[in-house]
Amino acid sequence: MNRYTDKVALVTGSSSGIGRGIAEALAAEGADVVINHLRDGENAESAAAAVRGLGRRALVHEADVAQREAVAALFDATVAAFGHVDVVVANAAFSIRELTVDADWKNVEAVIGVAQFGVYHTCQMAAQQMIRQQKNGRPGGKILVTGSILGQIPFPSSGAYNMAKAAVNHFARTLAAELLPHRINVNVINPGWIDTPGERRYTSDAEIAAGGQKMPWGRLGTPADIGKAAAFLCSDDADYITGTALTVDGGYLLGMKLG
Repeated sequence: MNRYTDKVALVTGSSSGIGRGIAEALAAEGADVVINHLRDGENAESAAAAVRGLGRRALVHEADVAQREAVAALFDATVAAFGHVDVVVANAAFSIRELTVDADWKNVEAVIGVAQFGVYHTCQMAAQQMIRQQKNGRPGGKILVTGSILGQIPFPSSGAYNMAKAAVNHFARTLAAELLPHRINVNVINPGWIDTPGERRYTSDAEIAAGGQKMPWGRLGTPADIGKAAAFLCSDDADYITGTALTVDGGYLLGMKLG
């Protein structure tokens, strides 16, 4: 399928993990992709090479999504390079695991800055750019937020991150309602336990293997699993879907048991 021919996608936090999985899935279906990263240039260039290897154009741009000026510069660079943007995925996230009673406020601010305010900055500027494009005859657009099942599960040692993920789910529904007159779709993917470099900061290989065996699907999810779901939600096949959260967790929530 080539559902993204002549389309440009901007994916924040796409140098590795889920973001890279989404970027590669969109490129595989014809999208040119903006790879955003923060202090991860080597991996970002590798992700861009993968996009180009699929026959698509790629732009690498470093930006801290917690900073509004940096996000504005990211959109400016995207439009300067490609002329428009059709798909924006607010994926960048950051987590520092510590109990709430022990949490350093600077760490809390850092997590919220990326995982919540970064989503707001990205989505607001995506909507503004897409509305400007409509005035020039380009149709709608797709905005996708990467949430998490931790917006529902009170996972200990992740208070700020959990709070941010719950917040961005409701924010996305609000934005979807506001953008109905513009026919701009806004949806959320809530991944479950995904095997990413970020997860492996806190989880050993042995714990990953053991955890996978306990999962209903018999394994942890992969960035490619999330990429496939994103490729659907950001395509014209999902044109009649907005304000919706799609859980992609291999049955994790369904398999939760008491005791």
